[in-house]
Amino acid sequence: MGLGVDPRNLIHPEVRGLIVTTMRAQRPEVAEERAELGVGQMAAFLTACVKSDRPLSPSPEVDDYWHAFVLNTEAYMTWCTEMFGKMVHHKPGYLDPEEHGGGKVLRARAIDAIAELGFLLEPDFWPEIELAQCSQCHANCSDSPFTGRK
Repeated sequence: MGLGVDPRNLIHPEVRGLIVTTMRAQRPEVAEERAELGVGQMAAFLTACVKSDRPLSPSPEVDDYWHAFVLNTEAYMTWCTEMFGKMVHHKPGYLDPEEHGGGKVLRARAIDAIAELGFLLEPDFWPEIELAQCSQCHANCSDSPFTGRK
């Protein structure tokens, strides 16, 4: 989806392979190439979470990749510690729409945060990506990274 840094490079190929294998064992219908892209989107999301001062939410599919990584606890802990100096804890649960805006808002915010960090976004992994292109979105399209207007 345009120019940007490939977030797959955030994770060493050996660890990426471990996550891809775990994911494909759970969902064999996922092609290896798609799984590789999914690992990258997950890594970009986790990086955005660490850098954001507001809550973010992954898409359901990106969350599946996060689960696959968390299942490999030692690799996950090592990566988080090396990348961020701390663990990025997976805290599933309902976030109050009145307090945080609800899931779609949190996912749209994640999309914006990932784009602001300069990572490539794969639209197939983010159904809410369309929110950032309409005139009714949280960014009012004046500062959306997807409109080309700033």
